[in-house]
Amino acid sequence: MSEVSLPSSREPTWFGHPRGLTILFLTEMWEIFSYYGMRALLVYYMTKQLLLGQAQASMVYGLYTATVYLTPIVGGVISDRWLGRRRSVILGGSIMALGHFMMASESLFYPALAVIALGNGLFMPSLPSQVVGLYRPDDPRRGSAFNLYYVGINLGALLAPLVCGTLGETFGWHWGFAAAGVGMAGGLAIYVAGARYLPPEPLRRHEPRHHRVVEDRREFGADRADDEAGKRDRHRPGRSGLGVPEHSRTRDKHRAEHRDPGLARPCLVGDAA
Repeated sequence: MSEVSLPSSREPTWFGHPRGLTILFLTEMWEIFSYYGMRALLVYYMTKQLLLGQAQASMVYGLYTATVYLTPIVGGVISDRWLGRRRSVILGGSIMALGHFMMASESLFYPALAVIALGNGLFMPSLPSQVVGLYRPDDPRRGSAFNLYYVGINLGALLAPLVCGTLGETFGWHWGFAAAGVGMAGGLAIYVAGARYLPPEPLRRHEPRHHRVVEDRREFGADRADDEAGKRDRHRPGRSGLGVPEHSRTRDKHRAEHRDPGLARPCLVGDAA
């Protein structure tokens, strides 16, 4: 079962919510911008530039859209069992950005669609699932957080056809596709830059607990990782109230006795004589 360290209500906030919500908001907004920006041009590009028939263009569009909503099922399993949410978002976003830039080449049109769909499979289920980790279960802001998050989705979907469609019709199709790629790359850069404000990774299935501590130390700093490890230690059986393992206390005692044999037994009156 996944194990997540809950954030403190005293953490700094932006606009009354944890800073991580702003990072997720902007990342999702730019990802939606890239996705719907490319979709706004897709059918027109196939019929006017590639000179495909309307029936074939519609079939390609429908197959691509269906694949985009199918791949997150597999991507979610991969994220939950092996990669983790953060790695899935970064890898999926990078693959999607590559696919958008590949759209600039007519010979890479079909491979580009496949690359975007594969990247979306890793990205789509891994980003919104991080919103709940920013709040404690009893935090009253938890419900409104998803409302704000979906504002980012709607804002990205609103801007996408206006920007990418205008560029595609005015300056050329490749400019519209490039704008979608730049949007995806921008969202990915925001996510990586704001990683310190995001919730820690949940413990994945079959993952040893000490791997979690090492990952927390690497991503959030040694001090926070030590605090989280101490909190978990205090609630485990066989450990002292101070969060220090019993075998560590015994080991330190044996080391002290080895340095000074007189500590191995109490001092008696006869010994002093």
